[in-house]
Formats: sequence, C-alpha cells, structure tokens
Amino acid sequence: MSAKIAIITGVLGGIGSELAKKFKEEGYFVYGLDIRSSEIHEANKLIVFDLNKFSQGGDYYNQWASFFKKEFQNVDVLINNAAVQLLGSIEKIKLEDWEETLRVNLTGPLLLSKLLLDKLELSKGCIINIGSIHHQLTKPNFISYATSKSALIGLTKALAVDLQGRVRVNAISPAAIETAMLRAGFDNDENAIDELRKIHPVQRIGYPSDVAKMALFLASDNSGFIHGANLSLDGGISSVLKDL
Repeated sequence: MSAKIAIITGVLGGIGSELAKKFKEEGYFVYGLDIRSSEIHEANKLIVFDLNKFSQGGDYYNQWASFFKKEFQNVDVLINNAAVQLLGSIEKIKLEDWEETLRVNLTGPLLLSKLLLDKLELSKGCIINIGSIHHQLTKPNFISYATSKSALIGLTKALAVDLQGRVRVNAISPAAIETAMLRAGFDNDENAIDELRKIHPVQRIGYPSDVAKMALFLASDNSGFIHGANLSLDGGISSVLKDL
C-alpha cells in the first residue's frame, strides 16, 4: 500500500517545518512547497515554487499547472500554510504589498485547491487552510494581513459548501506561535515575548507542534464530520478583556 500524499506550502517556515515533520512521522510522503531553496528541510521532497507569481496567472501558472498534473497521481491532504505579512497603516500601505498579500494568502490557496481538486476527490482527501487569529482580532498596521486571513476563513466555508460530499475543507486559526516571524515582530525582545506569554490564560504561547497536531487530527478519519470549520488555537487569548 503506497503512502498517503500531503502537499504543504510554506514548508521552510516554523509552522510549515513542523507540519512536514509530523505528517512524515504519521507515514505520509510530504511534498513541501516554498519560495526558498534549502538542503535542510523536513519534507520528503522540496519543490521551489513562487506562490505569488503562480497566483498572477500567465506562463508561470500554466507551467506549474502542467507539472502538478504530471507529478501527482493522487493527493490526500493539501495544507495551504504559506503566507506573507507585509505591515502598514492605511496612510502608508502600498498597493503592491496589498496585492501580494492577497495573492499569496488567499488567491494561492484557491488556485491550488482548484488545481488539485480531482486528485483530492479521488482519494477522499481534505484541504486545511492555516488562518490566523487576525481574522477576528487584530492590531494596528495589520490591514493587509488581517483582511487576507478573514477572507481565507470565508473561502474555507464557501469551499466546504461548494464541495459538499467531495472534499472536506477546514481551517486552523492560531494566535501567537513561537516562530521566527513572531519573534521578528517583537524585535526578538525576550521581555516583550514573556509578557505575551503571561497574557494568555494558558500562560504560554503556542508551538508549531500545536498547529501540526491539530492538522493531523483534521486530516484523520476521526474528524470525518468536521467540515467548513475554523478551529481556534489561541490559548484562551480571544476570551481575555484587559483593563487599562
């Protein structure tokens, strides 16, 4: 019996690497897609792939659409994890940053889901979109990112209705996860990160493994009745109301 196939975008990031590691441990053959190249990665096979260019259509899209059709006979799980976080206030936001954010965080997941649909349907597989707490609760300067993640949750629900009985579609929306991206957002200030831990009711921030374990559950037969859901993974932070 051949191994199940998982395709994970943004596989070299903190969450992507852990997703690949955990799915491999469960016996999946993992194809990792990332804009960067690296000799060190957790995927069984790393494919250097520019989701931003892909989402603009044209020759680049056509070349990769042809490649995917030839490369994959079947796909069991598609995890749309890749994302960009280009910050800017309404006064300073650049149109090109806004458009890139939507292409990578929203249009890319749509196009990959569309392109791999027949393979996923054949294997009775599933699509898992990695959202963010920013779809519901956000901060200044996150206009592009928060909007794209809100739309990704909307896409998840719309696809679930559109693909009823064919492919299951769900989302995971993490809050603060211990990654290089998060640390960069706090300028690697340990005191600030420690304060972030303390305001979470569980008294810690999340780990990439928390996301990976939830994704494995959503991909398993145990979650067969979960469809069109957005599972919050936030350590209780969305229940917190802080007084001044």
